[in-house]
This record gives sequence, C-alpha cells and structure tokens, in this order.
Amino acid sequence: MSEGPYLFDVGVTALAHSNAPVNDAALSYVRRAIAGEIDAIVPYASVVGAHNALTTYYGVSNDRASTLMQNFMDAKRIHWYEGMSEEVVRGGLSRASETNIGGWDGYYAHVGREEGVETVLTIDNDFEKVPGINANVILSSEEFAALNEYLGY
Repeated sequence: MSEGPYLFDVGVTALAHSNAPVNDAALSYVRRAIAGEIDAIVPYASVVGAHNALTTYYGVSNDRASTLMQNFMDAKRIHWYEGMSEEVVRGGLSRASETNIGGWDGYYAHVGREEGVETVLTIDNDFEKVPGINANVILSSEEFAALNEYLGY
C-alpha cells in the first residue's frame, strides 16, 4: 500500500456507511482516514453522491443517510476537496471522453491529478483506464459478487 494521498470515490464512501455484508472493506479505509493514519482526499461532491447511493441502493432512510454523511464530514484529518468549478468539470469530462469512462469517474480522475493523488480507492475498475492513476479496487471478486447479491443484481 502506498503512502497516499488516496482519493475516495463515492462507492467507497457509500459502502463504508452501509449495512452491506462486505462494508468492512471500505469501512477500514474510512476509519484510517478519520484517524489520520492515511492521507485521504474526499470531494464534497462525493458525499452527496454517497447519500444518494445509500438511499437509492442500500435502503438507508434519507434522515439516516443525511446524519451519516454529516458525521463523516466532521472528520478533521481528511482533506475535503471543494472544487466543482467549470474548469474542473470540463477537465473531468475531457478525461471521461479520452478514456471512455463515466463522467463522475472522469471528475475523480481530474481531481486526483490536480491534488497529486497516487491512488483512487474504488469499488469498480474504470480507473484502470486512466494513465497515471493507480486504482485500488477494494473488493475481491468474491466480495463484489456478495455485494451484487445483496443489492439484488
């Protein structure tokens, strides 16, 4: 494991705050970030995305998801990335186009480059298409299968 910094994508944040049977894989990173044991960068935009994932896919109530995300935002040792400017969005969309990945992943890749991130913590493998960004897919294939089963896919 590199020294970081690590960029948390929305999937890791949502999974860590869910009741999914494999949430420990993500929760361990979140706990280490909160404790300051790893250098973590979390875009504020991903917190809103995690709220959406918690309520839409993980069956968490709106009130509970709001509380969870607000409590997470209280973590003082995490570097909270505020950028969602036109320049950042355009840069993310350009990366998405260049590497044939989704717009959100393009945004995360752009933020990662801008912030000097060595590794993106993720639950999907789209970042493997982005040159210069190491993707750490935190779930094994067995864990991913268990997550998909839990989510009804």
